[in-house]
Amino acid sequence: MSQAPTRKRTRTKNPPQIEVIVRAAQWRKRPTAKTIVKKAVLAAARAVSTRPIELAIVLSDDSAIRALNRNWRGKNAPTNVLSFPAATPGNARSASPYVGDIVIAYQTTAREAVPEGKPFNHHLTHLAIHGFLHLLGYDHENDRDAQKMERLERKILKRLAIPDPYAPT
Repeated sequence: MSQAPTRKRTRTKNPPQIEVIVRAAQWRKRPTAKTIVKKAVLAAARAVSTRPIELAIVLSDDSAIRALNRNWRGKNAPTNVLSFPAATPGNARSASPYVGDIVIAYQTTAREAVPEGKPFNHHLTHLAIHGFLHLLGYDHENDRDAQKMERLERKILKRLAIPDPYAPT
């Protein structure tokens, strides 16, 4: 009886260098948060990139992300995740491995997970992946791009055994 071939797991030659900075006390109640966001970004990097990547993830709160959202996007409201790509528009392929920063707000993340019936850690994983894809130039400004980005998010989340966040609840 022959054995089925084993599937070789691919790894990036240079795993992403990820610095996670905790800037809000609420995150300390979730000691696994740093590991979760690192694992999420690593899975996303494996799915979309083979080049060396460096980034920072800031675990923040609604107050800080509201100020960032107001100053950078002109929206005076908190949001769940913001991405600040290092590359300038039109030059998404920078020679530098530094791709940018992701900021995730604790309160909004927690508040969104409840009515959507998602475990906090699943929602956090999704937001980290979503933010990372924005750093690499993916967006959801039109239906075609949104569908492409959502398909990729679903694929990455499936690899992490996390249900489709876009499926109706």
